[in-house]
Formats: sequence, structure tokens, C-alpha cells
Amino acid sequence: MQHLPLFYGWVIVAVAFVTMGVGVNARTAFSLLFAPILDEFGWDRGVTAGAFSFGFLVSAVLSPFIGRLMERRGPRVVIEAGVGVMTAGFLLATLVRQPWHLYATLGMLVGAGGNCLGYTAHALFLPNWFVRRRGLAMSLAFSGVGVGSIIVLPWLQTIIASDGWRAACWAAGLLVLALLAPLNLLLRWKPEELGLEPDGDRSSHDVAVASRRMNVVDPDWVAVDWTLARALRTPRFWWIVVGYVTGMFAWYAVQVHQTKYLVEIGFGVSDAAWALGFVSFAAIPGQIGFGHLSDRIGREWIWTVGCAGFAVCYLALLLMAHAPTPTLLYLMVASQGVLGYSLTSVIGAIPAEIFEGRHYGTIFGTLMLAAIAGGAAGPWVTGLLHDGTGSYTRAFWIAIGCCALSAMAIWLAAPREVRAVAGRV
Repeated sequence: MQHLPLFYGWVIVAVAFVTMGVGVNARTAFSLLFAPILDEFGWDRGVTAGAFSFGFLVSAVLSPFIGRLMERRGPRVVIEAGVGVMTAGFLLATLVRQPWHLYATLGMLVGAGGNCLGYTAHALFLPNWFVRRRGLAMSLAFSGVGVGSIIVLPWLQTIIASDGWRAACWAAGLLVLALLAPLNLLLRWKPEELGLEPDGDRSSHDVAVASRRMNVVDPDWVAVDWTLARALRTPRFWWIVVGYVTGMFAWYAVQVHQTKYLVEIGFGVSDAAWALGFVSFAAIPGQIGFGHLSDRIGREWIWTVGCAGFAVCYLALLLMAHAPTPTLLYLMVASQGVLGYSLTSVIGAIPAEIFEGRHYGTIFGTLMLAAIAGGAAGPWVTGLLHDGTGSYTRAFWIAIGCCALSAMAIWLAAPREVRAVAGRV
């Protein structure tokens, strides 16, 4: 493998790019399915949106186990399992007749499968392949979500418009199975499995290890063999929990409800669907650029930029209730996509800098349990507040407060005080 013209880590990034482009957007398509399901069955909005939240709760509970399974069996087993579970969820969703059917299929199965195909699973093994270019590599992989959004979401919306939401579920399930099952056979857990070093370094093992230690700021912290039990006793772990819970609350509250909200305030269905897809497309340059920048200036700054992006997004949505203009729609899309989605470029790097080691998979999986719980609470609480007040105003202001708290928490976690990014070495 040492003689390959291309470092195999970039093959791993390419596979992740496609997997996330399909897998994450297939799960996001719940926002497109939400309206026709409401129209067909007439269920309460909170009950229907709760299926998406329930899927997040299931994936949250599974996250620590996925971390352990990743450590023991590697990414091929985890991600192929996700392909099978998500496919089953979409195909069985065509039989939905009761709310619990929706919770079991588009909620539990698609949510659990999405955890294996999305940010959580990929953030477990991608950091193994890169140190100096960790932010860039992860942002490139995660930008597949943006590219996939302009292909997968409009395609599914077209199917919904012409053949109904059940046909769209069939299409999504078969796409996941046919494309991702064979592709992910290329994955490997660590470069050492192929006789390689992180970043494609050609140096000897001892020299490569020494070069990775150059960025250590707190040698006493790094010298600890971080287990989950030890991590749980540190303030840093709990500040990351706070940052991830509140950040994901804000992210997924808008992701699930924005399509219905935009239609209600006067935008056309096609414009609302375009906005959902274009948010992820607009994220591509932001994710790559801010991911690369995080390798230069630090992870905390980029997390703050992402939180600020979501806060501006919510402010634009609030203003649109009084003036639903294209200018505010573009501002909402740009702030959410270009700035907000930059969170993904550092969500795996932040805990990797602090708790890197043999048990990182279990630690990160537990952190993602909290993060996904925040993501689950966002759509559910937002739906309940809308049902109770008849408006999204209170929910959107709560989300803005979550953005501010999330940024503060990551600064207090302070990954910069454990390991310096390449630009600070």
C-alpha cells in the first residue's frame, strides 16, 4: 500500500463523502415527507414530528454501543449494518397506517441506520487517518451532505409530487442499499492496517509518533489513558455535552420544521423544498473552508461561527413571519448553510483533541448520545410549542439562546489547551 500514488486516507474520505451524501439526506428527507403524511392522516404536528425525534432518541441510546462496536469490528461492520437497517425502515414505511408504525419505521429504523451512516460513525474513524489535516479531511467528507442535498432531496420531492410519499420511501431505501452496500467494503479502521501512517507520512513509526506529539500543549493530560469513566469525571467532558446538546437542538429544530413554516408564511412548496436542499449545498464551501481554517486557528472559533450562523438563521425566520421576502430567505439559507453547518467540520475533532486514545470510540459515542438527544429534543419541543401557542416564535427564541450557550460551552471545554492545531504549532 505504501506505493499507491494516492494516500488511502483520501479514498476513505471519498467513500465517506458519498455515504453521507446519500445517508444523511435520506434521513433529512423526513422534512419533505412530513407535510404529505400530515395531509393524509391528519395527526397532530407534535405527534408526527415526534417520530423524527424518536429516531434520534433511539440513535442516541445506540451511540455508545456503536462506538464500542467500531473499536472492535471497524467501520465496515457498523456502516453496512446501518445500510441494512435504514433500507428496512424506508421499505417498511410504505405500510404505515398508525402513528406507532411511523415511529417504528421512519423514526426508529431510519434514525438508527442514519446514526451508522452519518456524522457519529464517520467522526469515530476519520480522525485516525489524519492529524495535521484533520479538520480539512473531515470537512471534505462531511461536505458530501451538501452535494447530496441538491441531488437526493429534489429527486425525492419530485417523486412525492408525482407518485406520493410512499414511492419516495421505496426510492430512498433502494438507493441506500444499491449504492452504499458495495461502496463501504473499501473502508478500513486505521492506516496502520495497511502499513501506513496518518496524513500519508512516509517516515518510520517512531518518527511519525514523535511528529504527532509536537502539537501537545498539556502533556500530563495527554499521558492519561482516557477511559469513559475517567472522562466522565472531568469538567471538559460535560462542557462538550452542553455544547453538543444545545448546538444540535438548534440545528435539528430548524431542519425539521422549516419547510412547513415557510409554506405557512407564504412561500410555495417548491421554494420551501429548494431552501431545505440548498442549505446543505450552501454548506459545501463553508464546511471545507472553515474545516481547513480550524486547522489554522482552532476548533473553538469555528464552533462559534457555526452557532452564530444558526442564530442569524432563526432571526431571519422570525423576521420572515412579518416580511416573507426572497432576501430574508436567502439570508436564512446562507447563514444556516455556509456558517451553521461548519459545526460538522469540528464536531469530531473537538473530542479527538481532548480524549484521543484507545477508548476514544466509547467516549465519543457517549458524547453523541447527548448530542443526538439534543437533536431529538429540538423538533419535538418546537412542535409542542407550536401546538400549544399556534406559533414558532417562542421556540425560535429558545433556539437562539441555545446557540449562545453552545458556543460558550466549547470555549470552556478548551481543546486548544490540550493539543494545538497545526497552524498553532
